[in-house]
Amino acid sequence: MAEIKNYTLNFGPQHPAAHGVLRLVLELDGEVIQRADPHIGLLHRGTEKLAEQKTFIQSLPYMDRLDYVSMMSNEHAYCLAIEKLLGIEVPERAQYIRVMFSEITRLLNHLLWLGCHGMDCGAMNILIYCFREREDLFDMYEAVSGARMHAAYFRPGGVYRDLPDAMPQYQVSKIKNQRAIDKLNENRQGSLLDFIDDFCARFPKLVDEYETLLTENRIWKQRTVGIGVVTPERALQMGLTGAMLRGSGIAWDLRKKQPYDVYAKMDFDVPVGVNGDTYDRYLVRVEELRQSNRIVKQCVDWLRANPGPVITDNHKVAPPSRVAMKTSMEELIHHFKLFSEGFRVPEGEAYAAVEHPKGEFGIYLVSDGANKPYRLKIRAPGFAHLAALDEMARGHMIADAVAIIGTMDIVFGEIDR
Repeated sequence: MAEIKNYTLNFGPQHPAAHGVLRLVLELDGEVIQRADPHIGLLHRGTEKLAEQKTFIQSLPYMDRLDYVSMMSNEHAYCLAIEKLLGIEVPERAQYIRVMFSEITRLLNHLLWLGCHGMDCGAMNILIYCFREREDLFDMYEAVSGARMHAAYFRPGGVYRDLPDAMPQYQVSKIKNQRAIDKLNENRQGSLLDFIDDFCARFPKLVDEYETLLTENRIWKQRTVGIGVVTPERALQMGLTGAMLRGSGIAWDLRKKQPYDVYAKMDFDVPVGVNGDTYDRYLVRVEELRQSNRIVKQCVDWLRANPGPVITDNHKVAPPSRVAMKTSMEELIHHFKLFSEGFRVPEGEAYAAVEHPKGEFGIYLVSDGANKPYRLKIRAPGFAHLAALDEMARGHMIADAVAIIGTMDIVFGEIDR
């Protein structure tokens, strides 16, 4: 009987290492991948089409749900695109708050990526370590917006509100006594900025702990060194961005090359890899954790010294304060019209891109002068990365496909949008 050489294997869509509803059809020769065919379309998010039916302000919370690990970074690009068309100035304090929270979001994203990528490759402890710090970062989200994940905090013209002067405190319960609660509340006695400052001081040591677990771990290196190599030329040709591009040795970072908000005033380095393999991309992202922490610290220091408005005073675009709205008929009308009818954006088109934790996240907006977008196109970084999966996986083993999906840091909300 003739021996069957190639056979096909379905990887996902419910596979724990598929990072969302990814169906990967693998063509195998024994255990070696000959071809990897990513199938998308199992999520049906439909964000771009939904945005055409909603006012500009109503579409903002949809952005949180695209890449649901990097919520405020998505909002950032959306707000920048609208501001470009409206031609409005964002107050400097709002720009610093945006940059600070964009970097807090980068920390959130990279910590989840590190924990999941480690676990995909067999390192169990790293996930628990990473989630310990994510809790503190979610507390910052919650203090400022009221939500732990889908914040809807960035608004066209600035941010929803200023930073709070007090942090929520833990309460005594049946589970924890007064001593345990006092320990938990130690760094929550001051304002949100004090809490963030305390986190920035602690964080570099915590990154050292992650590196102790993984960087020189021989099993980790066996799983990642030389896996999914992308040359600098191919990385550019395939449209890779973010850590996927920097891991191949190309120092392209929108925060440096096309700075937006106050990134031009920030002092930070852009880490780059040498070999373009999974291990180099890991090292790049770990160094990004340290650099983001530096940026957050600079923002905290500036925000302490410089009070001011956090959203534009143009009430056609931004709502008046709650106090003004409840005491003045004019302001009440502004508030009512803004949230019922929205604001009109002049005819034209704009593209705004941010250095999202996963790569270049862009919003292409076309307006016909109405209160809704005529067309909204999202440039999701994960989409281009997923297209490179076939080339990166060829000649590797099935287990390496898991490491390659992990190194891409894929979230399906933004891919099947």
